[in-house]
Amino acid sequence: MIMQTTNRVLMVRPVRFAFNEETAANNAFQVRSASAEAAQRTQQLAVSEFDAYVSLLRENGVTVDVLQDTPEPFTPDSIFPNNCFSTHDDGTLVVYPMFAQNRRREREKLLPFIGTDRFSRVVDLTHWEAEGKCLEGTGSLILDRERRMAYACLSPRTDRDVMREWAEALGYDYFLFDSQDEQGMPVYHTNVVMHVGSRMAVVCLDSVRDADQRQTLAGLLEESGKTVVDITLQQVHQFAGNMLEVEGKDGEPLLVMSQTARRSLTTKQLLTISQHARILSPDISAIEQAGGGSARCMLAEFFLK
Repeated sequence: MIMQTTNRVLMVRPVRFAFNEETAANNAFQVRSASAEAAQRTQQLAVSEFDAYVSLLRENGVTVDVLQDTPEPFTPDSIFPNNCFSTHDDGTLVVYPMFAQNRRREREKLLPFIGTDRFSRVVDLTHWEAEGKCLEGTGSLILDRERRMAYACLSPRTDRDVMREWAEALGYDYFLFDSQDEQGMPVYHTNVVMHVGSRMAVVCLDSVRDADQRQTLAGLLEESGKTVVDITLQQVHQFAGNMLEVEGKDGEPLLVMSQTARRSLTTKQLLTISQHARILSPDISAIEQAGGGSARCMLAEFFLK
């Protein structure tokens, strides 16, 4: 039986968390600190928010492996480890090509900690970096693991050629689409606008401007048998698309989203979600503002045989 969710995740505790100049070109969610003092305060807040997030997950039965980041090499976005690798319950580890040079350095810390020898197969896609082509893990890929279906929106971080190799190696079908914000700019990561869990999917259909693509995406989600919660572009800007379902005590489904995201949802949306999972919502507002990523981005799932 293929597992859609897991009760074990990896998180990276920050040491030099900061606004990343290299990723800001196509991540509209990042906000630059006003001064050096403000940047230092952001790092301090990020550590506090991180530790509280870890405690919240552990208190609710989720196993959290914590990697303490190091000052060197400088990796300002290491707090978002889900872009570097993914694991799969057939014993596969996938290593991904990254857009930013300083994000590629994260692999030097993550892979030794993970231990590649514990996996029966390693699929290394980093050779695509030489051609400037990327696929940034479960930022780029939204996986319906049970149906072996992947969803991805095209952007400088998500390339169709890399997607094709990934799908062939993993034995997945996939659907590529174009997702844009209000200004017509490509959404940089699919997990900004979409989440798929065991019994529910969250998606911003308004971000898919092409009518045929939008209809196909909605149809695929409906065919999967999952309850679909449609969110707005305004809610996307409050990180409402950046969610992850994990397992708590006794296999209880937990849907993790930030407090920012939860506050943006309507009563009806929250009621629908609560019928399928219990919500956990850490306060990670400082991390969201400087890093442009949210609760899902901070979790790298472990599927180990």
